[in-house]
Parts: sequence; structure tokens; C-alpha cells
Amino acid sequence: MATFGSTADGEKPLTFGSAAEGFGKAGSFSVGATGEEPKQAPFGSTGVTKFGESTEEEQEGGEVPEAESTAEFTPVVQLDEVEVKTHEEDEEVVFKMRAKLFRYTETMLNKGSGKKEWIERGVGEFKLLKHRESEKIRALMRQEKTMKVIANHVVDPRIVLQPNVGNDRSWVWSAYDFSEGDLVEEVFAIRFGTAENASKFKEAFVDAQETMKKLLAGEDGPADPEADKAAEALASLKTQDEGGKQDEPK
Repeated sequence: MATFGSTADGEKPLTFGSAAEGFGKAGSFSVGATGEEPKQAPFGSTGVTKFGESTEEEQEGGEVPEAESTAEFTPVVQLDEVEVKTHEEDEEVVFKMRAKLFRYTETMLNKGSGKKEWIERGVGEFKLLKHRESEKIRALMRQEKTMKVIANHVVDPRIVLQPNVGNDRSWVWSAYDFSEGDLVEEVFAIRFGTAENASKFKEAFVDAQETMKKLLAGEDGPADPEADKAAEALASLKTQDEGGKQDEPK
């Protein structure tokens, strides 16, 4: 008589972890028709390659070809090249030197109070520009990073350069400035790196004032021998005789 856990005809009893007939190793199916055992995924794995993980072929050194995009995108707005003018194209540089500019004016907090102080306008090249046709000279200075105009006025002969108190590298003057779009009387102070550069600035500024003074007074510029000869030749020509009749060619 068979009891619990016994088997008939000498069969081995089934124990925990043992395989029944028709099965192979514990926890896996028996060999199929191909004669090979199927690969068993390790515990905890799903057998699915996640995004960003490499497959076995990639880990073994195999290269997976990358697809190249051939898509072309046409911009919605077409931007045409625009020529930017600085209004310096018709002028020649008479003098230029790097310096720091200050302005004696009210701050934003003291607007309308009448309380003024020195405010830094920026660092850049101070230029004296002479117009090729009118020969007028103006002072121009831009911030070297933003290229914003921080000083723009005519070199008036009445301007007086005064040395800054206790500083031989700085000069102070007042002028009618047009850098903000309106003609405003401003007090400027400029500071150079060395006293020598400050002296060169004053010399060039005074020379420009002399040129402007002669120009405003209506004096002729430097003598031009070729122009004088041409004027004499035109004066000697006679197109009409004393009777008012035009001369006939001989």
C-alpha cells in the first residue's frame, strides 16, 4: 500500500527542486527538437534593451551605423544684408588715442535737483575727424565695447582746455554736445594713461582749433601753386571783345 510521499514500482519520489519527466533542468523546459537548450535570462532582467543601453554586439566591439539626417529647413524670414554707416566715411582721422571720458552732470537719482557729480561715460578712442569737403573738424568718442557715441561736438575755437586739479593726465572742457541727439552744453573730463599722451592730446586739439578758427574766418587754406596757375590762366582768357561781340576763332 502506497503511503504519502512513496512511489509505486520503485519510482523516485518528487522532492522540492527536482524535475519531473518531460522537463530538463530545474526551472527550465526540456530540450526541444533542435537539441539546444534555450537561453535563460538572469534573475531580475526583462530581456528588453532599454533606451541608452548597449546591446551585446556593441559591448563586444561591433559598430552600429548611425543614420544621417538629410532634412533641409528653409527659414521663415529672409534677412537681407544691410550696410551700416557710421557717418565717418567722408572724414579723415586727424588724431586718435585711447582714454577714459567723464561727464559732470546729474545722476538719475538726483535728476532735477541741480546736484551734479562726475560720472564715467566709458573707455574708448577719442578721435578728431576732419571732413574732406567742408574741412570742419569734430571730436568723436565711442565706447570700445558697445560702440555707443559718448561725445560728439564741433571743435569750437572758443573751447578752453583746463588741466584737472592734481592730475597731469587729465583735461577738462565744456562744449555743445550732440551725442544724445540733442544739442546740450556738457562739461567733459578726459583721462589718459600717461602725461605724455595727455600733452599730445592738447597739442592736437589746439591745432584743430586753429584750423577751425581760420575756416570760420573765411581765410584761405594752404597755398596751392597749381590752383594759382589755373586761376591766372582763366583770368587771361577773353571770350568777348570790347564791343560785347564774341571773339571768332582764328
